[in-house]
Amino acid sequence: MNAKEYLSILHTAERLKDTPRHCTTAKGRVESVAEHSWRLALMAFLLREEFPDLDTDRVIRMCLIHDLGECFTGDIPVFRKTDADRETEDSLLEKWVRSLPAGVSAEMAALYREMDALETPEARVYKALDKMEALIQHNESPLSTWSENEYSLNKTYAFDAAAFSPWLTALRQEILQDTLRKIDTEKG
Repeated sequence: MNAKEYLSILHTAERLKDTPRHCTTAKGRVESVAEHSWRLALMAFLLREEFPDLDTDRVIRMCLIHDLGECFTGDIPVFRKTDADRETEDSLLEKWVRSLPAGVSAEMAALYREMDALETPEARVYKALDKMEALIQHNESPLSTWSENEYSLNKTYAFDAAAFSPWLTALRQEILQDTLRKIDTEKG
C-alpha cells in the first residue's frame, strides 16, 4: 500500500471521530463511534491472561474495524436498527473494503466474514465485548440520558452473547449489578 492509499483509509476512518453514538460519557457528552471502538479494543487487550488460547491480536483487529460501516451510515442504536439499515451499511462497507489495497481488503473481508459467522472463539469474544461495552457506557452515563427501554436492556441485553464463557458471564453479571446499583442510587 502506498502512502496515498494509507492516508485515504485513515481519512475515511476519521469520520468515526465525528460520528455520534447513542451513548453519553460520564459527564453527559455524546460519545463518538471511535471512542467506543477504542475502549472495545482496550477491553480485548486486557483479556490476554483470562483467555490465553485466544488470538487476542485478532480480536483487537475485529474491535478496531467492527463499526467502520458507520463511517457511511452513522450509528443507529441496536433497538432502532432495521434489516434495511443493516443491508445498507453492509453494502456500503463491502464496496469500500473492496476498493482498498488488495492485502488490506482481503484481511478486512476475512475478519468481517469471521465476525458475521460467530463460529470462532475470537469472533464470539469480540461480539460479547461489543455488546457489553455499550452496557458499561450506559452505566457510566447519567441516568437522565437513558431512554425508557434502556432500563430493561441494561438488565437483559448480552447475556446470550456471553453464555459460552464463564468469565464473560461473570463480567455480564457484574455489569448487571452495576446497573441495579445505579438505578437504585440515582432513582432513589
